[in-house]
Amino acid sequence: MSLKLSRRTFMAATAAGAAAATFKFPTPAIAQNAPFKIGLLTVKTGPLAQGGIQMEQGIATFLKEKNNTLGGRKIEFVSADTGGNPAGAKTKAQELIERDKVNVILGPLAAFELLAITDYVRQHQTPLLSLAAAEDVTQRHVNPFIVRPSATSAQCMHPLGDYAAKELKYKTAITISEDFAFGYEQMAGFQRVFQDDGGKVLKKLWPPLVTPDYTPYIAQINDVDCCVNGFAGSNPVKFMRAYQAMGMKSKLPLLAGWTAMDDALLHSLGDEAVGVKSAHWYSADFDSESNKRFVADMQKNYKVLPGGYSAGMYIAGMCVEAVLQKNGGKADDKKAFAEDLHKVSLKDSPRGPFHFDQFGNVVGTVFIRNCERKNGKLVNTVIKTYPNVSQFWTYDPKKFLSQPVYSRDYPPLKR
Repeated sequence: MSLKLSRRTFMAATAAGAAAATFKFPTPAIAQNAPFKIGLLTVKTGPLAQGGIQMEQGIATFLKEKNNTLGGRKIEFVSADTGGNPAGAKTKAQELIERDKVNVILGPLAAFELLAITDYVRQHQTPLLSLAAAEDVTQRHVNPFIVRPSATSAQCMHPLGDYAAKELKYKTAITISEDFAFGYEQMAGFQRVFQDDGGKVLKKLWPPLVTPDYTPYIAQINDVDCCVNGFAGSNPVKFMRAYQAMGMKSKLPLLAGWTAMDDALLHSLGDEAVGVKSAHWYSADFDSESNKRFVADMQKNYKVLPGGYSAGMYIAGMCVEAVLQKNGGKADDKKAFAEDLHKVSLKDSPRGPFHFDQFGNVVGTVFIRNCERKNGKLVNTVIKTYPNVSQFWTYDPKKFLSQPVYSRDYPPLKR
């Protein structure tokens, strides 16, 4: 694709913000000896809190492993609880940038939070490494200060749609996920590939983020080959328990996005999860040196099996370290720092080798896993890998970007 995030285009994209900063006083040499400040936007309350707490554990594990020093700079870490809503994300981002003067932000968790702060981050020219998966931030409305080392909402769902149609030979499906941006984009990605491969999504169900009883929704799931769920936080546990209690598990196979069967959730699940096949950009049993170290440290520090929330922030820390090592610990030029983040390419990480595309989104492996019980414990066993998966799947990027962003109603159901 011809569009590249060169320094020229990067500068053009931020010209308005840079105009006010044309003249700068020399930065005192002592600035490079000051702590490098990392701010975390996470969630510690509400239905998304389980993932938010894991985010904090992931970056804390990485910083402890590095003795709170990256690229020769001592690290000062500030964690902020957004409450899992757009207004809270905006407020906490303002505090981190204007009050705490952080050099870089990690997070937030939810797509609707990222959408609420992307313009503010661009205005204040603060590099941000996102866990949140809002598609268009790295597609039609690229923010040059944002990179995403996790995945877009649909990045794992494209391969899941391919696997469901080609390997499992399913012809029909019903999807179910929360009624918000992440859910829409996940299910749209699955639907597009599944339908392109000859399948058909007959119905899409959208329970609210806070749903006390999934029974009315599960009652609508019938007469298809499979059900695909994309729940996040603690909601997958409630949904799968209800799915089994209504006798659906033995009747209709269940597929899942990464948040719905994250490894860190397994300790909260029982037989309702056995046999569920899921797609994830991270797997706790992935055999890389950095992942074995990460898993061991998470179990030692927190007695938990890590999943994508904690792995995402651990990997974000690795990206920050790579830039600080490359530039000798310099962080005063935020544009240059963000540019260097786009250039990070790691061969050994907990998710395997990865790099970023010209839009700042990760290109890496997606794992298809099957949940089973081994030695009395639930594990997600990798049954297929899709290497070098980009946010555009196998589609031509130009054509992909000329079409509407994935949404509640796009692509439409085929009647």
